[in-house]
Amino acid sequence: MGSSTKLLAAALLPALLMMMAFHAPTMAAAANPNLFRDYIGAIYNGVKFTDVPINPKVRFDFILAFVIDYTPPPRSRRPRPTASSTSSGRNTVLTSSAVASIKRSNPNVRVAVSLGGATVNDRPVFFNITSVDSWVRNAVTSLTAIVTEYTLDGIDIAYEQFQADPDTFADCIGRLVTTMKSNGVIKFASIAPYDNADVQRHYQALWRKYGAVIDYINFQFYAYSASTTVAQYVNFFDNQIVNYPGGNILASFTTAPTTTSVPINTSLTACQTLQSQGKLYGIFIWAADHSRSQGFRYDTQAQELLANAGTY
Repeated sequence: MGSSTKLLAAALLPALLMMMAFHAPTMAAAANPNLFRDYIGAIYNGVKFTDVPINPKVRFDFILAFVIDYTPPPRSRRPRPTASSTSSGRNTVLTSSAVASIKRSNPNVRVAVSLGGATVNDRPVFFNITSVDSWVRNAVTSLTAIVTEYTLDGIDIAYEQFQADPDTFADCIGRLVTTMKSNGVIKFASIAPYDNADVQRHYQALWRKYGAVIDYINFQFYAYSASTTVAQYVNFFDNQIVNYPGGNILASFTTAPTTTSVPINTSLTACQTLQSQGKLYGIFIWAADHSRSQGFRYDTQAQELLANAGTY
């Protein structure tokens, strides 16, 4: 991919193709373990920031899903920026003005954008480069433009499929985050691994080399089986404490309609157990788009649990 790599704002951001080439020094630890994070915009169903209940006693992050690492078919011998058409619904709800408005109305809210994801239009998204330097350079340029336009606060790394070795992934993402933090463009960065051997190899390599610049770990605990018990969930959480030593690991659940993921009530009970053990730093949900059909009842319950940990 190298210098021909482009960023596509694939969800709520206006569909934007930009020249890219895609890592911070301080682990940000909050005073209170009450961080709530909600991915939003993944399925284009019109969910708005204002639809989601926001508890003023938690620290609340919206995470826009997703910006993708994109290379179009070659049309000329020289890579160039490509103006793309906007897709109806993607840039009319979760707009830059909507970001500004929700942050203005809720001082405890920050907004980030997630890079990667598993698929776009049912096609897999891969991390695949030919040049670390050009990927980092172009990624910094593209993401800086997006973060600035939308007055965003941070980025989230959510690649799940790789066509590059773990050390290359670590260097690219680590340098991207480091540069954007050093330039004052972002305040925080997170990663979103799950318990798959290849995924873990890549993210643990990133953590070993650049863990000091990664603020939060959005571990996808809901990706375990539907038969997972509360005790097993807590054990899985403890395993990730070992895998990402010193990290701010968030518990999680999905509100998507599924029979193959950890049930929501199991996850919430496990969160209560982790909180009683002093291990619960925060919770994230995949995703607000799905929660809307449930009246955001589980988003509300998770925030109420976290609010008991302290006032923002």
